[in-house]
Amino acid sequence: MTSKAKELSAEALGEELIGIRRHLHRHPELSNEEYETTKYIISLLERAGVRVVDYGLSTGVIAEIGGKQPGPVIALRADIDALPIQEETGAAYASLYPGKMHACGHDFHTAALIGAAYQLKQREGQLLGTVRLLFQPAEEKAQGAQRIIASGALEKVRAVIGLHNKPELPVGTIGITAGPLMAAADGFVIEVQGGSSHAAVPEAGIDPIVAASHIVTAFQSIVSRNVSPLQSAVVSVTQIHSGNSWNIIPEKAVLEGTIRTFDETVRSKVLDRFREVATGVAAALGAKATVRWIEGPPPVINDEALAALGVESAETLGYRAVKPELSLAGEDFAFYQRVVPGLFVFIGTEGSQEWHHPAFNLDEQALTVAARFLADAAVRSLENYNSGGGAEL
Repeated sequence: MTSKAKELSAEALGEELIGIRRHLHRHPELSNEEYETTKYIISLLERAGVRVVDYGLSTGVIAEIGGKQPGPVIALRADIDALPIQEETGAAYASLYPGKMHACGHDFHTAALIGAAYQLKQREGQLLGTVRLLFQPAEEKAQGAQRIIASGALEKVRAVIGLHNKPELPVGTIGITAGPLMAAADGFVIEVQGGSSHAAVPEAGIDPIVAASHIVTAFQSIVSRNVSPLQSAVVSVTQIHSGNSWNIIPEKAVLEGTIRTFDETVRSKVLDRFREVATGVAAALGAKATVRWIEGPPPVINDEALAALGVESAETLGYRAVKPELSLAGEDFAFYQRVVPGLFVFIGTEGSQEWHHPAFNLDEQALTVAARFLADAAVRSLENYNSGGGAEL
């Protein structure tokens, strides 16, 4: 089959990617429900002559380009799921499904990876190895990357490269850094068990609200006194639930929230200290606290050699490479980086709203930036490995 990518000029490619992105934006699907999105991606790839590989996934797509010459396997990844948010952009291509929206730009990421596939297909015969495309489901639930890994799609992969749109950066700017970029995102639920009594006779019970309040206050000392000032962590209690009457001291209070860290050692220390503070403070006030962790993705930590290659790609393409501010948001791309070296970058999209906002949108001119970067970074990684510079990969 003649590759559709061969028929597209640079300008036409940009128009094609905008059309793909808008189709995806109109038809968002939530995590683990990306069935039509999966079919659409497969149809585009097959029409372009890109081979789709069956790894037994119910949603998500794995495809490959290259393999005509011996060499390593380099993976490119995009996430494909949407969010349970009612769209408020007012765009002509707004979501057709009430309560569902691509409010994090995964439609942008998917379209960009398809654009990279078109470009790589043009030079398939010259690729010094194989580029494996990972269209990953369920990023918003931090499940998809682990599912891809379990499927075997990361086997033989020497490096993985991914990206995320960044509203704060202008189009043509790519945020690239070695080391930490995004935080580990863990959640928690704490049940503080006290003893109910009439509010007029508090001595007859054990007030879980008072104990919970002291626990929240004590948590603030974890970051200020148990984490080095040269490192960082965030402990946020975001929900407190307790009681159902104005004159009754309840039996139980429930706290929920999140912990964000950039370093695995700090992460482990904060989680341990967190449990000690919760149980210890509760016990001091006669209550009992139980802590349940909701383990999220680890921190995104970029490989130094890949980051340098990424800067080379950006600058060779005429884009501006900058060192981005660290983000305390979580990203399950980090699970891949536990298996193989990885590079995750921010693509400037000049949006007026942040991720997960109902009015979130972006500048679609950045699609060609993202697609060209992914394709060039993959080719550069293959060439680097084959020249002997990829031993660290």
